[in-house]
Amino acid sequence: MKQRSTTQLRALVKRGEFLELPAASDPLTARLIESAGFKTVYNGGFVTGGMTTISEPLLTMTEQIGVAADIASAVSIPVVMDAGAGWGEPLHTMRTVRECIRHGIAGVHIEDQLFPKRAHYHTYIAHNIPLNEYVDKIRLACEQRDQTDKDFVIIARSDACREQGFQEAVKRVNAAAQVGADIGLIFPRTPAEAIKTPKVCKIPMIYVQSRGTRDGRPLYGFKQLEDMGYAGCIDAILAICVHYHYMSRAMKELKKTGDYKSMTNAECVAARHGVETLIGLDDYYAIERATVEKAYSGKRQRKTGR
Repeated sequence: MKQRSTTQLRALVKRGEFLELPAASDPLTARLIESAGFKTVYNGGFVTGGMTTISEPLLTMTEQIGVAADIASAVSIPVVMDAGAGWGEPLHTMRTVRECIRHGIAGVHIEDQLFPKRAHYHTYIAHNIPLNEYVDKIRLACEQRDQTDKDFVIIARSDACREQGFQEAVKRVNAAAQVGADIGLIFPRTPAEAIKTPKVCKIPMIYVQSRGTRDGRPLYGFKQLEDMGYAGCIDAILAICVHYHYMSRAMKELKKTGDYKSMTNAECVAARHGVETLIGLDDYYAIERATVEKAYSGKRQRKTGR
């Protein structure tokens, strides 16, 4: 019997394994992540908002959870989801936790941004709720976790570095730790802050690798972050950047030339077969060969006289 995804994630956290969390916005990308050997996968608001063209600030809870649930059903590794501001106040955040658990999601991060989230968040402007309101939200989320599935992982995220500064972000994560948060997440602005974060925070910390960022946040590899004392890293943007970069190039080439030569035919054959393998067509073929195709083959042979 397959172990619950929450139990898998909780075990990784307890063992202190570095959590490598590449972002996926769709089940196929999630399976590519799993097939590459990753033990966890992340579904972020930015990638869901981008791939659906809804944009993260306008996503509803059901839209985000729907995408994360589809990913969770397609892989056997735990899915961690961006739960934004919990889609409201503490009561709404409790429902978010319940719905995530019901849909097979293993953990979430919950932030101290106001709800509804403003589009200006993507210009690196944070709109933080008061500390006491944030602590209440995390506390009730953790109470809901303990009532519904104690293995579900709550990551307390603070965006305070961007407005009130590093010390306020640390203060908020440490306050969240006191009410039950499992892991913390902030956005250190400089290498010095990035190095200091795991040392001054009272719970294991996740780093967010924001490729393509325009605000100068430092970028690090997994090994560097592990050596710095981080518990894991969310690689939040890579998949959607790769998708945009190469699909944009491919469509421009096809439009300009009427053909596509940037991949050889052999590479296209391999890619198509890779997709077929990832979505499980070989297993489907085996079932059909043993049932409906077996009968169809017999009818065809009789019809042709073979």
